Amino acid sequence: MRINSYRITRFQFRRDRVIGDSQVRAEDVNVAALELIADTGAVGLGFIQTLFTPLPSQAEMERIFETEVWPTLEGASPLGLVHRVTRPRGGNQRAFGLPVHEALQVALWDLVGKEAGMPLWEVLGGSRDRVKAYASGLDFHLSDEAFVELFGHADAIGYDTFKIKVGHPDFERDLHRLDLLKKTVRPGARFMIDANEAWGAKEALNKIEAIERAGFALVWVEDPILRTDFAGLKMLCASTPNTMINSGEYLDASGKRALMSVGATDIVNVHGQITDVMRIGWFAADIGVPVSVGNTFLEVGIHAAVALPEVEWIEYSFQNFDHLVEEPIEIRDGYAYAPRRPGHGLVLSEAARAEWARPEIVSEDQLGQAPANPRVGRPEPVRSLGTA
Repeated sequence: MRINSYRITRFQFRRDRVIGDSQVRAEDVNVAALELIADTGAVGLGFIQTLFTPLPSQAEMERIFETEVWPTLEGASPLGLVHRVTRPRGGNQRAFGLPVHEALQVALWDLVGKEAGMPLWEVLGGSRDRVKAYASGLDFHLSDEAFVELFGHADAIGYDTFKIKVGHPDFERDLHRLDLLKKTVRPGARFMIDANEAWGAKEALNKIEAIERAGFALVWVEDPILRTDFAGLKMLCASTPNTMINSGEYLDASGKRALMSVGATDIVNVHGQITDVMRIGWFAADIGVPVSVGNTFLEVGIHAAVALPEVEWIEYSFQNFDHLVEEPIEIRDGYAYAPRRPGHGLVLSEAARAEWARPEIVSEDQLGQAPANPRVGRPEPVRSLGTA
């Protein structure tokens, strides 16, 4: 199998709720589908995403991709590319003009699975087909009413573990949200919190202890302090025997390895760069550090999650992306299930391409809101404004 062409489809639409944390918020979806097409006709799918600003026009993305990325792909074997090791030196150690790194890894591994005729998780060595999913609200900017609606629904459809955003300037608001969550979901539910680096090291320790004194047992605290404060993270790991410190989300593969090497996290957080995630997961398994899989676009991280021995959890945050593919990853009764289709199992929806492709940047007042996530059960939002 050799790669002989590609296709980029740009999408832009409103989210069905505002998402965010103590540092950021986002109301729109800015994403592009990257399809790598092999000489066999097989298609590998990945997604390019930006959270806060629109992607360039489709023509400009194609120009950048053609110039910076395509020369490394044309005529190459996907299997060879996913295992290729390069020496990042000097000017070669730079980012592409598009945030395409994750999309490339996902699309290439999709082709590898299809060439093997196997689900990606089996190609990666997985022997189980499901992993626990926790309900994540990305809820910092939601009203209390919307917060209760979201987590109440998650509880009703089978989740028993929930993660909320904290790090508000008024710590009483963080405690209030935990109390609200406890009153909303089932007795005995497990809680996680994510501060997104809002605190300093001693501040984090004081607040974790205050949360525990208030009667909230935490599975983990995610990114409580700066990613580079290894000394502070190591102190927190040693000082919070009842709560795990989850960190590494904002670090690249080298940073995650360094974090684990000095014992500065109880559990390492990975995302959707499949090659990088597998390498980090193998290292974590060698030294006995658990791994959590955070948000990955359309939950493609399920494949690494079920393949790595140290993963117990994958994050699910109820975002309205499902309409972009023919069949999304199944999540049921608090578990995410790895599909048995060849590759990663996600195929771009031609209906979504026809209805929601936006080759040019669309102004805020003309975006339109794509269908709500059916797993949230909200009423249909405004209709599409048509293809730009």
